[in-house]
Amino acid sequence: MHTLNTKNNFWRLKKYGLLYCLIILPIVYLVLFKYVPMYGIVLAFRQHYPGRAIFGEHWVGLKYFKMFLTDNTFWKVFKNTLLLSIFNLIISFPIPIIFALMLNEIKSKNSKKFIQTVSYLPRFFSTVVVVGIIKSLLSPSTGIVNEVIQFFTGDKILFLSEPGWFRTIYIFSDVWQFMGWNAILYIAALSGIDNQQYEAAMIDGANRWKQTIHITIPGIMPTIIICFTLAVGNMLMIGFEKVLLLYSPIIYSTADILQTFVFRMGIDQGHFSYSTAVGLFQSLISLVLLWTTNWFARKYTDYSLW
Repeated sequence: MHTLNTKNNFWRLKKYGLLYCLIILPIVYLVLFKYVPMYGIVLAFRQHYPGRAIFGEHWVGLKYFKMFLTDNTFWKVFKNTLLLSIFNLIISFPIPIIFALMLNEIKSKNSKKFIQTVSYLPRFFSTVVVVGIIKSLLSPSTGIVNEVIQFFTGDKILFLSEPGWFRTIYIFSDVWQFMGWNAILYIAALSGIDNQQYEAAMIDGANRWKQTIHITIPGIMPTIIICFTLAVGNMLMIGFEKVLLLYSPIIYSTADILQTFVFRMGIDQGHFSYSTAVGLFQSLISLVLLWTTNWFARKYTDYSLW
């Protein structure tokens, strides 16, 4: 029996060897950049001195956690992160679903492919390119948005210098960049709904709206719940690169978030133990959010991550 299993495994490896090779790089990436750095968490509990032991000199317990929990700047940053995350979730999460439902109503295959291609394209722009586009459009001197505003009102708006505009700019740029890409899962789920259900509903006299409410949305509900659970778990993990490239000290009051705070404390000021403690706290909050959302999904629906 053991010989037979060995032969079967060898045959499977020989047949699917190239496919197995494809997962080598992702596994190496996960190990090197996700698991190995986890040992660095010890810095949150050790005193670190620049230029000396990389993982700190001696244990200090919860010293750095107490420091940021009593730091007013930290709580301002935490508030900014929470508000931006909640607003982003409320606006950015349902839009891909609505987009997928609208795209599903288009009968022309060529039109559907064209719209899909145009909507997917921004996802492949680098963050630097996206921020460059944003700055060009909103520039007070040459930006087309300000040109239009000046034409109608005679004034210009310093979008990137006014704290009140930061969240709006960030969220709507996120919607533009990721709407089409995030809709892929819902489009795939829509293609799996049995057409016979729609035919039966039409015979019963249901219009398109009722078909959407009673067939389409329940058909993609498992996908919606899973994506929502993951989105809540990642609420605090806002796009660090975009915020870093968009913000400046003049708009710290709304733009400074946990990731930029960690970057500034750790890389700019060399407080590695303090920034590690803040980063660990952020990860723990994200874990609690993920577990809580999954618990509610499992309790009140038939779908959950585990």
